[in-house]
Amino acid sequence: MSAPLLATPADATPPPEPGLEAPAPTSRNAPARGVSRWVLAAVALLPGLIAVVQLGRIHPDEVYQSLEPAWWRVHGYGVLAWEWREGLRNWAVPGVLAGFLKLADLLGITHPRAYRVVVALPQVALHAWSLWAAHRFAQRRAGDTGGLLATLLVGLYGPVLVFAGRTMAESISASLLIVAMEALDRRERLARAGLVGGVALGLAVVARYPSAIFVLAALVWLAAARRWRLLVFTCVGGLAVAVALGALDWATWGKPFHSFFAYVRFNVFSGKAAARFGADPPSFYVKPLLSAVPLWAWAAVPLGAAALRQRRFPSLPLWCAAVYTGVLLATAHKEERFLYPGLVLAMLAAAPPVAALLARRAQPTGRWGLAGLALAATLASAAYFPSGDLRADQFRAIVAATRGNARGLLIVNEGLWGSGGFFYLGKRIPWLTCDWPHDAAFQRALRDKTFNRAVTFEDRALTELQAGGFQVVRKVGRETILSRE
Repeated sequence: MSAPLLATPADATPPPEPGLEAPAPTSRNAPARGVSRWVLAAVALLPGLIAVVQLGRIHPDEVYQSLEPAWWRVHGYGVLAWEWREGLRNWAVPGVLAGFLKLADLLGITHPRAYRVVVALPQVALHAWSLWAAHRFAQRRAGDTGGLLATLLVGLYGPVLVFAGRTMAESISASLLIVAMEALDRRERLARAGLVGGVALGLAVVARYPSAIFVLAALVWLAAARRWRLLVFTCVGGLAVAVALGALDWATWGKPFHSFFAYVRFNVFSGKAAARFGADPPSFYVKPLLSAVPLWAWAAVPLGAAALRQRRFPSLPLWCAAVYTGVLLATAHKEERFLYPGLVLAMLAAAPPVAALLARRAQPTGRWGLAGLALAATLASAAYFPSGDLRADQFRAIVAATRGNARGLLIVNEGLWGSGGFFYLGKRIPWLTCDWPHDAAFQRALRDKTFNRAVTFEDRALTELQAGGFQVVRKVGRETILSRE
């Protein structure tokens, strides 16, 4: 007979993983826990602060699948991408953002950067919740000191700093997945844990439909671990979210689950996603994976191998990350950003064993020196993932150019989907994008005196703009702002 997947009964407290003997909590740890809360709160603010100060976009979806639909909901005009015309998206995330955007409008907050701060509030709160969940998950395995270090390894992970404050479906879904992983890892109050985990998994799917892969993987894990009570309440929580999604689609698209089925038809069964956006071999993900995984995470591999030799089931976040990455490798259409939720869960699984080993070192100098190196490697990964140009200076230039008496804007060396939309213009004025002086949009803007502002990337068509009456106002990074009156 083969050995069981778990060495303990389903609802018993599991033994510590190899190298994860966590010290018992004592009353003397209370001040340290207070410090931990403040540290985690500060770390939780970083991604949102970076996103607001830096601006830019990881991908056009950051604007046109969330911010711009929210602007359209509140103001009645905006640029709606083709998904919103054909019903491939649900209105949950844009609806929440629209509520905060409406609040900013009622408070008289009209500057794009200022109302971007207001819109960031729910996402900052969600990210803070996810970091606290990561801390609880790690603390069970690595104790107070190791748990805090593990949470810092996750919270200061470069891709998290870049993504978590962005209004990307991957960003929002990943935060909810961390909450779900922690809830389904609990061994007490199983009904409550299952409901929280099920709701978080369901909301992760609402934010991003491909996250259904994580849901299926989690349910398989719970069944294989024979955690039946937790599985039942997880399904109940997920079903409640599914009912709410069906009602939302019925109210907005006229049919329950219209957006989900339309998304699945387009991206899974029709082959149109690969035909329209391209197909790549599995090797497409090799470079992003290698550049995004910090060196310390590889140290967790031997510990994971030791657990497998003991016939123990892999941790839930590691299992979900592995299943999800396998599906991505087999999917024809590939994008670097798709890796993000799986990477975050892999870091959540890898950080506790590494942090526990560092925390148990006898010499404080070696302990904190290695911890500092691990955190430096964690931060450094932000330089490589994502690998694309965020065009942050362009967004800052657009915001600056449209203040005051701007009546029309021309953006040179950028297409429609790379621009900031009406959300970052902050007002209802005509605007055009083009690449070259001979483009029709460029010629139209030069003839029409309504267009009295221009932003050009790396000074393309600068001579032609000046010949058309524009004068340089100032530089913003690689962007030049021009004006004509």
